[in-house]
Amino acid sequence: MREIIHLQTGQCGNQIGVNFWETLTKEHGLDNSGMYVGHNDNQLAKVDVYFNEAQHLKYVPRAICVDLEPGSLDQIRSGELGSLFRPDNMLHGSTGAGNNWATGYYTEGAELIESVLDVVRLEAERCDSLQGFQATHSLGGGTGSGFGSLLVQKIREEYPDRMMATFSVVPSPRVSETVVEPYNATLTVHHLVENSDETFCIDNEALYNICHNTLKMKSPTYKDLNQLVTRVMSGVTTSLRFPGQLNSDLRKMAVNLIPFPRLHFFMVGFAPLTSTASQDFRTLKVSDLTQQMFSASNMMADADPATGRYMTVACLFRGKVSMRDVEQQMIEIRNRNSSGFVEWIPNNMQTVCCDIPPHGMEMAATFIGNNTSIQTLFRRVQEQFSAMFRRKAFIHWFTDEGMDELEFSEAESNMNDLISEYQQYQDATADDEIYDEEPVEEEGYEYTEEQ
Repeated sequence: MREIIHLQTGQCGNQIGVNFWETLTKEHGLDNSGMYVGHNDNQLAKVDVYFNEAQHLKYVPRAICVDLEPGSLDQIRSGELGSLFRPDNMLHGSTGAGNNWATGYYTEGAELIESVLDVVRLEAERCDSLQGFQATHSLGGGTGSGFGSLLVQKIREEYPDRMMATFSVVPSPRVSETVVEPYNATLTVHHLVENSDETFCIDNEALYNICHNTLKMKSPTYKDLNQLVTRVMSGVTTSLRFPGQLNSDLRKMAVNLIPFPRLHFFMVGFAPLTSTASQDFRTLKVSDLTQQMFSASNMMADADPATGRYMTVACLFRGKVSMRDVEQQMIEIRNRNSSGFVEWIPNNMQTVCCDIPPHGMEMAATFIGNNTSIQTLFRRVQEQFSAMFRRKAFIHWFTDEGMDELEFSEAESNMNDLISEYQQYQDATADDEIYDEEPVEEEGYEYTEEQ
């Protein structure tokens, strides 16, 4: 049934993961222990995309929770959803990665990876038709970045034909949680470019701004921030889980959103977002949803779409929406902001429509954009990386774990290549001539002037 295996690594990845399963249990009518308490046939129709059915109508998430220290998994066990997860799928080391990418990738992570892959194989064998994997992790810490890179790489080797989507928390522009964040982030992006199919970029600073400015929260908690991310995560796979007028899945989305294999880093957004006080004073129409979706203040990564151009866009609508309205709004936005879209991809907006709205809402929309302005994220990290690497600051922590200094240089040049590729396609026009290699003359055939 097109199953998806969910992986959550590190403290940040596990926090987002728990919020995600909270959202999913509500949408599928399950209580905190996985028992079905809903009253709608649609809730159980495709519940096995994310859940395995155990005894007595109990549903168990197809989730694997990993951390290199036991702290965050103990929190999950003692939390509200503690009895939801399968105990065998919660794996942890003993010492932690200490914010060191190399520890997560080479030493501590290497000891744990085989037991994690055994659990992944068991989950994959229980699936009828595995669609792919989704991972939540942070690029700044040690476990999410180092062990996350190793896990994504090993899964790519073992399941090369399955989709790999990652929800990656990238470093914020103003708030740095660790000093070696630029190193960890650059080394992780180096692996994501090669081994991930779709990477949804999120940063805490942008989430704080949405909570503060749009939702009017005075002091948002991490749970509030993660709630925004989980709405996008459930929106991305909604048409796999519920019936709809126009369906999509991870592979269809990738085919429509990624013009070149390396350029698979997306900006995401969600609508409607409104403060509790002003909810009763607004009507909800498709035009309101599209307007908010394309607003720069709605993006969950700190990159302004106006500074770049959209190569491709996917809009996933949920609820009782008219497809005529949706198509009309898409055309209007494309015409009104034609300079914001590249001209060499003529029909670059994909629309998906699902009949079932999110829990507690009438209609909603999820936005995924492949915009060249995402390079500002990478450029910012790259500048911080270069400033430290030029002086070889903190390098000994990484080389002591068995890492080679050459890897830093490789990761840096890969990041620079990625930035220039985004810039190249931002500047490209439809009239650019593409110079192919000279045609090879085959035996018995000659090229003439006319040809």
